[in-house]
Amino acid sequence: MTARLQLSNPRDASLSPIEVEALADTGSLFLCIPEHVRLQLMLQVLEHREVTLADGSRRSCPYVGPVQLRFKSRAGYVGALVLGEQVLLGAIPMEDLDLVVRPGTRSVDVNPASPNIASGICMRAA
Repeated sequence: MTARLQLSNPRDASLSPIEVEALADTGSLFLCIPEHVRLQLMLQVLEHREVTLADGSRRSCPYVGPVQLRFKSRAGYVGALVLGEQVLLGAIPMEDLDLVVRPGTRSVDVNPASPNIASGICMRAA
């Protein structure tokens, strides 16, 4: 399943956003970007994080940000792992933008239950 995303660096308005075709992966948590995307957007490495890959191996990866992420009428800010050769859209940014996976069309779309504004679950502190 894929999604057409726009990525930008909100800390540097002089840089043009880039459009990417992202692989949607509900088994992953993070937005993952290749090194060439990090370089194009001049994203700062904030720290390194250890992640477990699909094959069970562990790896330390640069964690960069912030990244402004846009999909259709939705926008949000996330951090990203610098990993792999393709942009990967994980569960956290999909939840943040209130997106759903449509297996029948192998695509991602805005949540039809909230088509005009992103919604989510939040607990109120007592």
